[in-house]
Amino acid sequence: MGNGGSTMSKPSSDSYEEDVITKENGTSEIEPSETDMAKAETFKPEPYDAEPKKAKQKTAKGRRRRHRHCHHDNFSSFATYFPRVLRQVHTGLSLSHDSVNILDLFVKGMFEQIAEEAGRLARNNKRRTITHEDIETAVRLLLPGVLSKYSITQATKSLIRYHTCR
Repeated sequence: MGNGGSTMSKPSSDSYEEDVITKENGTSEIEPSETDMAKAETFKPEPYDAEPKKAKQKTAKGRRRRHRHCHHDNFSSFATYFPRVLRQVHTGLSLSHDSVNILDLFVKGMFEQIAEEAGRLARNNKRRTITHEDIETAVRLLLPGVLSKYSITQATKSLIRYHTCR
């Protein structure tokens, strides 16, 4: 780099990998060797290799569309379903944040207990798959009297509805 007053010092006999460049202001930088440059070029993608960005979709009014994303892997709360069910049963009523949290913990706990009991039943029957009979038996064992009968009838209705729509 002979232009601009910068000089290049000669490499010493000990180090052939690095060249020292002295700039006009007196600071020095270490220039990487050719092997280091080859490694760096393999890791950096070329600008023309990168995929072009897609244009944003706009509606007639010029606003971007909202896309709903399905997050099945990190399902964390049943809170969105409680107001819907409450609206079907009692219109005009609402739930406080604390009551939604309590209901959410209750539903998650019951789900875990039913799943564990159904898993135990499947294991005792030397099966590796939990069937709807295992779930039904687990509900009969865990829920008291009329509540278990009502939940089993509702589950049977939903199974029939599911199989007829399929």
